[in-house]
Amino acid sequence: MTQHFPALLIIIPLLSALIVSAMGWIDRRWCFPLAVASLAGALAVSVGLCAQVMAAGPIVYKMAGWRPPIGIVYVIDYLNAPVLVVILSVALLNLISAKTWIEKDFSDKLSAYLALYLLFLAGMVGIVATGDAFNLYVLLEIGSLTGYALIGLGKERAPLSSLNYLFMGTIGASFYLLGIGYIYIATGTLNMADIARLMPTLAGSGTLFLALIICMAGLFVKMALFPLHGWLPNAYSNAPSASAGLIAPLTTKVMIYAMVRVGLTVFTPEFTFSRALLSEAIVWLAVAAIVTGSLLALMQRRLSRMLTYIIVAEVGYMVGGFWLGNTSGVTGATLHIINDAAMTLTLFMAVSAIVWKLGSDRFEDLQGLFGKMPFTMTGFVLAALAVIGIPPTCGFFSKWYLITGGINAGQWGFVAALLFSSLVNAVLFFRIFEIAFFEPFAEGHGHHDHGPVMSEAPVTMVVPLLLAALSLIALGLFTGDIVTKLIQLAIPAGIA
Repeated sequence: MTQHFPALLIIIPLLSALIVSAMGWIDRRWCFPLAVASLAGALAVSVGLCAQVMAAGPIVYKMAGWRPPIGIVYVIDYLNAPVLVVILSVALLNLISAKTWIEKDFSDKLSAYLALYLLFLAGMVGIVATGDAFNLYVLLEIGSLTGYALIGLGKERAPLSSLNYLFMGTIGASFYLLGIGYIYIATGTLNMADIARLMPTLAGSGTLFLALIICMAGLFVKMALFPLHGWLPNAYSNAPSASAGLIAPLTTKVMIYAMVRVGLTVFTPEFTFSRALLSEAIVWLAVAAIVTGSLLALMQRRLSRMLTYIIVAEVGYMVGGFWLGNTSGVTGATLHIINDAAMTLTLFMAVSAIVWKLGSDRFEDLQGLFGKMPFTMTGFVLAALAVIGIPPTCGFFSKWYLITGGINAGQWGFVAALLFSSLVNAVLFFRIFEIAFFEPFAEGHGHHDHGPVMSEAPVTMVVPLLLAALSLIALGLFTGDIVTKLIQLAIPAGIA
């Protein structure tokens, strides 16, 4: 059975989506337990695969027994094994946490929503696991189309935000597909390993260089790299809470993973980083993303919207780190995919709990929140410290690698942008702490004789939130093992 684990990663959520959809016509009470069980099963499979990779090396699975390049292969290696675990962990924790929201917002279409949720996961997992460049596009569209629906099911401006996201996402996917077409023209194959094998003989190919630029442009649109970020703030802040808690931690991170995979495995580092001017331009674009995202976050008065601009800045962290083209930068970018997914999940689950109790996430409505929701705010504070980069949280360690990579590459603008963003994040979150603890200002600064009455979110929200918050410390404490036993083994020898 274990030899079929790579296929089960996709089969479990795909079949579960069909079963959950059908169960909506039979007995809707079973829809949610089935969705949770399927994600738990897929997570167990991903953990088993990660253990196998660490023990015996990469796994290549030939779908239906067809050998590449004719058939499609799934490859589980040192790069994607931990990412798969994180994706499915995020999906499972968010689904449990969002149970009350899903039952409230989608009581009449519960099975349809959960089917979309599972199909989105199938797309995300497939993007990460596939070893075929065109199959990545197909799974990209599965994940994107269901993502548009998950956002569009919201109220008020959510459908319009989803439509804007659809337009931009379609443009990004079209660029990526066009780039894959050029790759096929130049190489005659779509298998990633085959393309990489042919790259040394095609190092001077203008067609492949054009393909690299077009593929990256498409992925930059999908990950919302500044100035292509316009769709993200509205899409994530207007989405239903259950959808935002899934899409915000995963979509941009999976797209950045795709960038890393295409850059390292398809085009190879020697080709990807061979044009210093291209790398330099993208690093400075990342600097602009970090600075602009941080400044725009300072201008917000809604917690969820502030977080969306922090995501824009975080995309700049990872893109810039990868395009530094050195070991520390690539390590930091890859590690931050894992860390940022966990941090974003924790923050959005905290916001979801706050909105559940208060009905708002506006700053002026957060007064006294430490007294009202102490457990929720504990999780929020831990996530905030991780985003700022305070040890021993995971955010500190990935930023350390990114800053080290910037110093080694002589990219002082990138280093300065990282430090600036960390300072801005400190201002952003300590402003929230001040409002939630001290306001309304009075003698004693929040330590009144009759403080606010504690009124926490449901336990199904709070427990997953605290588990996610504790994972930020666990990821930080085990950073050494994650880097030495997985990430560094995934970085090709050609990177300095």
